[in-house]
Amino acid sequence: MDPLTTMRNRIVSRKLSIAAGWFAVAVYGAQPQPQILPPLTLQDCIRLAESAPSAVSVARQEREIAVRGVTQARAGFLPQSQWANGFIYNSPLLYDRKTFSFIPSNGIREYASLITINQEFDTSGRLRADMSRARAAQDAAVTSVALAQRDLRRAVATAYYRALLTRRLVLVTKEALAESQSFEKRTRLLFEGGEAAQADVIKASAQVAFLAQALNAAELEAKLANQELASFWTREVADPLPLVDVLEETPPSPEPSAAQGAPFLKRLEFGIFEAQQRGIQADVRRARSGLLPQVGFSFQYGLDSTAIRIRDRGYAAFVNLNIPIFDWNKARTAMQQARLRSQQNEAARAIAERTFSKEYESALARVKQLFEQIELTRQQAKLAGEDLRLSRIRYEGGEGSALDVVTAQNQLAQARSNYYTTIANYLNARADLEVASGK
Repeated sequence: MDPLTTMRNRIVSRKLSIAAGWFAVAVYGAQPQPQILPPLTLQDCIRLAESAPSAVSVARQEREIAVRGVTQARAGFLPQSQWANGFIYNSPLLYDRKTFSFIPSNGIREYASLITINQEFDTSGRLRADMSRARAAQDAAVTSVALAQRDLRRAVATAYYRALLTRRLVLVTKEALAESQSFEKRTRLLFEGGEAAQADVIKASAQVAFLAQALNAAELEAKLANQELASFWTREVADPLPLVDVLEETPPSPEPSAAQGAPFLKRLEFGIFEAQQRGIQADVRRARSGLLPQVGFSFQYGLDSTAIRIRDRGYAAFVNLNIPIFDWNKARTAMQQARLRSQQNEAARAIAERTFSKEYESALARVKQLFEQIELTRQQAKLAGEDLRLSRIRYEGGEGSALDVVTAQNQLAQARSNYYTTIANYLNARADLEVASGK
């Protein structure tokens, strides 16, 4: 092969290599890259939970059902119309074929096509009671939506703080295990050099085994907490959720408590009690209407004849007055039932006031006490770390025992766990206080 041909082949080969490289870059760039989700805050988790089917969705559907109930009750005050069409055949008498058998009928053949308009005048109060009952049910449904949203947010917050705490405890246990393994390695070296007793190695190894088991349990708890939080909005509960770790942030100070009054009376549950009471009062009026007269008006226009003739059309008007006389005490018994339900509702409200008062005071005390404990546990963790450092130095210098080091390791792990647990409990207590104070 001559030199010119060789040079041409090299140029072609280089061009093909460059083209192949650009093609690979284009294909790789066209492939979808894994999406990295930003860490989720508590508000992000709440938003995802509210967008998924939940108890809030069911409460919203109940609210829409209650709205339709108000529409139905309002329709009772308006005229009702219908167009009725019918044909009646009445057999003639056997001895007189021109006379029909049944007296109430108008002829052997009767044709009817009537437009009827009915209007009730609410003299007994039944329609107004139905409207009040429907509006009370609507108010209760609206409050139930807010109540479901509040409970969902509280449940998500609990799962969120639990997930953060379990992950933080995994890190604490891992660091404690690494420190324990380091000490075990050091004791083995000293034992092999004749500078430490075998009991020191056994103590260090036992500590490693204990922390390894604790790490296994902590990782399982973290997985379960992740699944609990993810289950609020997705079926892929096994995928790790990226979360903003608020346990590393400075916790907010407690809000000043109310100087006077009872903040717990603003809780949504009392709105439910009030709506139920209005509904029961409407039931009382509905039962009382069975003892009062009711006036109705009907108007008919159309054809009611023995033949289909348009000239036979006409109209008729009717006024009805229904006066109850005796119903075997049915209406009065219904009124008594409604009044008993009213007393029952008032008793339930009184019980709720005492219970919610206790929950408010308990949440308030927990918030104050836990906020003070945060600084104590922080100092405890700091001192435990210094104690471990000094214990290692004393052991290396031959002045301390392996038991002192192992004890210091346990104290440090426990102190750090207490610190993060206290912060998580404080944040949960703040959320409980918001619920207890009706926010």
